[in-house]
Amino acid sequence: MIATQGISLQYGKRVLFDEVNIKFTPGNCYGVIGANGAGKSTFLKILSGEIAPNHGRVNIEPGKRMAVLKQNHFEFDNEPVLDTVIMGHKELWSLMKEKDAIYAKPDFSEEDGNHASELESKFADMDGWNAESDAAALLSGLGIEEADHYQLVKELNGSQKVRVLLAQALFGNPDILILDEPTNDLDIRTVTWLEDYLLDFKNTLIVVSHDRHFLDTVCTHVADIDFGAIKLYTGNYTFWYESSQLALIQRSSANKKAEEKKKELQEFIARFSANASKSKQATSRRKLLEKINVEDIQPSNRKYPGIIFTQGRTAGDQILEMHKLSKELDGEYLFKGVDLFVNRGDKIAVIGNDSVAVTTFFQILMDEQKASSGTFKFGQTITQAYLPNENSKYFESEDNLIDWLRQYSDVEKDEAYIRGFLGKMLFSGQETLKKCSVLSGGEKVRCMISRMMLKGANLLILDEPTNHLDLESITAFNNSLRDFPGTVLFTSHDHTFNQTIANRVLELRSDGFMDTLGTYDEYLAKKKLVPVMG
Repeated sequence: MIATQGISLQYGKRVLFDEVNIKFTPGNCYGVIGANGAGKSTFLKILSGEIAPNHGRVNIEPGKRMAVLKQNHFEFDNEPVLDTVIMGHKELWSLMKEKDAIYAKPDFSEEDGNHASELESKFADMDGWNAESDAAALLSGLGIEEADHYQLVKELNGSQKVRVLLAQALFGNPDILILDEPTNDLDIRTVTWLEDYLLDFKNTLIVVSHDRHFLDTVCTHVADIDFGAIKLYTGNYTFWYESSQLALIQRSSANKKAEEKKKELQEFIARFSANASKSKQATSRRKLLEKINVEDIQPSNRKYPGIIFTQGRTAGDQILEMHKLSKELDGEYLFKGVDLFVNRGDKIAVIGNDSVAVTTFFQILMDEQKASSGTFKFGQTITQAYLPNENSKYFESEDNLIDWLRQYSDVEKDEAYIRGFLGKMLFSGQETLKKCSVLSGGEKVRCMISRMMLKGANLLILDEPTNHLDLESITAFNNSLRDFPGTVLFTSHDHTFNQTIANRVLELRSDGFMDTLGTYDEYLAKKKLVPVMG
């Protein structure tokens, strides 16, 4: 068990946390959510002892071991990969080193022998003899091949380092496990492995993630950071979101009687509990939800951006056609021979083993690169809006946000009109006078979305649109694309984004392509990458 007692943290005049009292208990997984800047990662650092609060303290049950996913990807560069994983259990690693040092002594005495015997007993009690095989199993599950287990960490690429540090946090079955964005840089197969692993984790798990599918799969509770407070809710992210939205609608409907509101909430809980019985966490989640009181459901104070894509004109029947479209790089194909006829209203998830291939594919469609061979043609009625993965070139000026966005408006330059599009993305008042050169990654993406909405295009091309966005913006973006009547080509690592938007999946390969009608989960089932949940 881990709990906070009166935790407060303030930077200057900015209060992040004020008198936070919260308890995390074994057997539960807590998803910590909050808007960008709310203090999610800071709160995890307070729990782990990396940051000291101004007031209050963190209480951990005596004898309980905590493991934390390290964020410094260079800390273990000079260590072998397998050793780095075992180092996640500090006491076991220290014991191993002490034991090895005694056996290495040239003048091994009787006293050394007695001490070594004591260490061996402790080592056995900690299941030390299985340490290397357990570490190797974690690495293999996370996609690190056996040949790399004895390499130095610095010889791995960035994605592999993340996986090694994740294995380190998981190693040794810690009593309290704290993970900040654990699915970053993981492919769908590895994320599924991690979900299954954490579903079997019996201790206390506290996690921050922008991956809604991951939160929905593993979380039994949501810890919502809002206005310096942290409130605990039973259920996963989707339950929290949908119930808080329902409570918000109810609060604004003054004419509805209290009895009607209560009945509506009870029906919602029952319906969600029934759906939860089909999830991987079937039994535990259903029982938790059935115990919820309607009074526990509260409207959220969170602000969601107003992302609304409208078409300046309706597209005709000719949208986009490709014939034998291929691209080579350094003598190897990124993708080859793509034949595709895009239908009006198609929402196509474009995926590939290499993200460079997908980005290049989109850049070719936007005339930012040339294909090695093949052709493509947009219909005469088509207007495109593009959200690139890398957007820094758009923000090199010293313009404020109003002037920056005004340059992209072909019809209306009036300030009130421009402010309206910025306001939809939660830029208001003095924020609109910020220089675009000082924006954060998330603010830049929100500006680019404003630019897209301003264009009124009937074909949207989106390269990793959820990068840098908080859960509120991701959810609003997701809903807007699901409702958009036009055509969308997009790529995303967000499982929920893919599943709820795409009606078609295009897989780019170096030896060809695969065009699959149906949902993302149906595509994964055909590829046998994930089990179908019924």
